[in-house]
Amino acid sequence: MASLQDIRRRIHSVKNTSKITKAMELVAGAKLRRAQVRIESLRPFADGMHELISETASRTGALGGQPLLERREITKTAILLMSGDRGLAGAFNASVLRRAIDEAAAERAAGREIVWYAAGRKGAGSLRFRGAELREVWTGFTDRPVYQDAEQIANTLIEQYGEGEFDRLIMIFNHFDSPLVQTVHADEVLPIPLPAAAAPTEGKAAVSGELLFEPEAETMLGPLLTTALETEIFRALLESTASEHGARMTAMRSASDNAKDLIDRLTLDMNRARQAEITQQLLEVVAGADAIS
Repeated sequence: MASLQDIRRRIHSVKNTSKITKAMELVAGAKLRRAQVRIESLRPFADGMHELISETASRTGALGGQPLLERREITKTAILLMSGDRGLAGAFNASVLRRAIDEAAAERAAGREIVWYAAGRKGAGSLRFRGAELREVWTGFTDRPVYQDAEQIANTLIEQYGEGEFDRLIMIFNHFDSPLVQTVHADEVLPIPLPAAAAPTEGKAAVSGELLFEPEAETMLGPLLTTALETEIFRALLESTASEHGARMTAMRSASDNAKDLIDRLTLDMNRARQAEITQQLLEVVAGADAIS
């Protein structure tokens, strides 16, 4: 059995750890509220962007001249893994990494080469540890991303997609459902998917009176596709950020509860050790008194 002094040191250590986990829980909760407001504000805009692209595409017959819509034979699949820059967030980073590895295994089984991209230090480090060669890595902003970060990622991906570095891009990230629930999504973002309604149909007349385009729809479609990709990446970054803060808040709350339970058990052990020590001292006093008498 551990000595009374050892148990006291352990209780002191666990209490200090509990203070840290409680502080991290409160910080994560405050960051989560801000991140949740941001993602809930962006979702209607992102959905509206899809509708605008669908309407624009239905008004033009020049879809074949748009590089971001080009469908080609898939020999190289790019995977963009979105994780956090820090740990201590439960299964947040492990879940997206596991999904990325599964997606890569499925693509290799189909005879396709994998090109890796990563946003976040934890995912990049885990992929490097597994021997993956990363084409590009973006770090330092996963805690609070801004639109310029999405622009930087999108510009690199558009350039390399146009140069034929890969034929399809899958983006893997945690979708924020609630502070307790995050769902891993694997979305194909390049070539940009169009809703079925946007696919041109022979003999289909354009619906008049819905939207007026200035300049013409053909001129607008290219910049709109670039903006759509940037918006989709920014949305995934915000979803991932909110998911990370929610997962960290939950993990730290669980750690604080476990620390409290551990302190209760150690306090009980300390009381038992103290009682045993007192009992031993009494026995020694009685034995000494008997020896004198």
